[in-house]
Amino acid sequence: MRVLQAMAGAEFGGAESFFVRLALALRAAGLDQRVVIRRHRKRAETLRGGGIDVTELPFGGPLDLRSRWMFRRQTAAFGPRVVMTWMNRATRFCPRGRRHGFVHVARLGGYYDLKYYRHCDHLIGNTPDLVDYLTRQGWPAERAHFLPNFVSADRRPPLPRRHLSTPDSVPLVLALGRLHRNKAFDVLLDALVRVPDAYLWLAGDGPLRRDLEIRAGHLGIKPRVRFLGWRDDTAELFAACDLFVCPSRHEPLGNVVLEAWAQEVPVVATDSLGPGTLIEHNQSGLLVPVDDSRRLAEAMRYLLDDPAVAARNAAGGHERYRREFTEQVVVGRYLDFFQSIAGTCAASPA
Repeated sequence: MRVLQAMAGAEFGGAESFFVRLALALRAAGLDQRVVIRRHRKRAETLRGGGIDVTELPFGGPLDLRSRWMFRRQTAAFGPRVVMTWMNRATRFCPRGRRHGFVHVARLGGYYDLKYYRHCDHLIGNTPDLVDYLTRQGWPAERAHFLPNFVSADRRPPLPRRHLSTPDSVPLVLALGRLHRNKAFDVLLDALVRVPDAYLWLAGDGPLRRDLEIRAGHLGIKPRVRFLGWRDDTAELFAACDLFVCPSRHEPLGNVVLEAWAQEVPVVATDSLGPGTLIEHNQSGLLVPVDDSRRLAEAMRYLLDDPAVAARNAAGGHERYRREFTEQVVVGRYLDFFQSIAGTCAASPA
């Protein structure tokens, strides 16, 4: 069976990273696959290095007729039975499946406006809450599917703390993500004031980096914070830290929680949609209210001060990861799903 995937995402991001992981894993599992992506040299090199046929398109604005024509040409040349588009832009550029002989599936990683998806045959949500959202918006339940993400469990030696001017003797907190208001790293900085012996490694970049650096200075914690930018060595970062924190105001899934679970690192997260669904409080991590720096600091100190409780929560998260979020489990679910829908175009809802 042939499957074409299309992603017109940003330069960096969780969905973009998982797209690459999934494409490579499906290729390794033997799926006959082609991908269409927005121009991105490094992403294309990674995919081609894994043996995947890649086409790069501009995926510009509404007047980008060339990308539409090239997308249609790719589907005609490859003859996929299933086309899976990721998020709004790639879905808008995709030709109509009924006219071209394929089943069109769109994968959503957030609570998007379904006006972009009305011509799709099936929709994938990567959390149960997202699938519930689809059906509440009127999408037929039999064509709304939950397929989770997976993350790598590859272990690496810890990054030596001296490389980032961090003492070996101090508690080390790790946070990952785009430096955007939704991620609430401002709240994490506020919480760090109440955990005076801990250092923070913050890996990621985005529009708020300068604001966060200034905030760390005003709070008097800048000597204990390392702004790392985007990193490709996250396994080494996890191996070096004592605690992972996800302080997000809005986090539809929480890939970063899965990454911490895979690396068997204890987690503190806010009770936002994704982490709140994933984590069983004080069994696989600690949950705190959104935008509450005091409660966040208390949870951080609780796990840093009690290694036995931290280890129990880390083990609980890792066990949940092994049951539901490994590459083998999730790729198997995707392959079964593709087989179940191939050749079953249905009428779109009004």
